[in-house]
Amino acid sequence: MSLLEITSIVKKFGGLTALNNVSLHIEEGEIVSLIGPNGAGKTTLFNILTGINEIMHGEIIFEGKAIQNKPPQDIVKLGISRTFQNIRLFQNMRVVENVLIGTHINTEYNFFDALFRTKKHRQQEILKAETAIRLLKAIGLEHRMHDYASDLSYGEQRKVEIARALATGCKLILLDEPAAGMNQQESANLLMFIRELRDNGYTVFLIEHDMNVIMNISDRIYVLDYGVMIAEGKPEEIANNPEVIKAYLGGVIEDAVS
Repeated sequence: MSLLEITSIVKKFGGLTALNNVSLHIEEGEIVSLIGPNGAGKTTLFNILTGINEIMHGEIIFEGKAIQNKPPQDIVKLGISRTFQNIRLFQNMRVVENVLIGTHINTEYNFFDALFRTKKHRQQEILKAETAIRLLKAIGLEHRMHDYASDLSYGEQRKVEIARALATGCKLILLDEPAAGMNQQESANLLMFIRELRDNGYTVFLIEHDMNVIMNISDRIYVLDYGVMIAEGKPEEIANNPEVIKAYLGGVIEDAVS
C-alpha cells in the first residue's frame, strides 16, 4: 500500500478546471517532485492535500485513511505538513520559537494545565523544547536559536521553515519551491538537506522550478499541464519525454542528470 494515493481528483474554481482527473501515488521513503508551467495546478494540489481547498470529485488516501476535504489541523495531526512558496516565518520571533510553534499541533495538555502550569504541562513543554533544539541541530542552526528569524539569511530561513514543518511530527512533508530565491551554493546545500530528510525516514513531495534540483534529487517526477497529469517517471525519462519538452521544458535537456 502506498503512503499516499490520489485517485481521479477534480477541482474547479467557478468555470475554471484547476485539476482534471489527477491521480498519483507516493511510496514511503521516496522523494517525489511535481513540475509544470505556472498555472498548471501544482500549488492547488498542495492546497488540497493540506486541507486548504476542497475537491469536488476523487479520493485521497494517506496511510490507508481517506483524508479528502478534512480541515488542515486534522491533516497535520495525521502526519502531513508543508512549507509555502513565500516564507511564512514569524520574523519578530526567535528561531527556536518559530520551530516550537510546529510542536504545538500535537499538544495533549488542556487550557487549565497551561494556566496553572501543571506537571503535565511542564513535562510536555520540556519535550517540545528538546524536539525544537534537536531539529535546529539537524539543520545546523542550533547556534542561531535565540536570534530573530528576520536576522537569518534567506537560505537559513528556508531551513527553519522546514524544521517547523518537521516539528509537527509529520511523515510526509510537502515542500513548495524550497529553492526559490536561493543562489547556487544554497541550492546545493538544499539538495543535501533533502536527501538527509529522506535518509532520516521522511517522505518528501516537492514543487520546484529549479530543474537542476529536480533532476538531481527526485526518485520520480510527475508533470502537470493545465490541470492534467501528462507524465510520470524517473528523471531521465521525464527529461526526454516529448510531451514534457513541448509543454514545459521548451527543448531537450542535455546532461540534466548527474
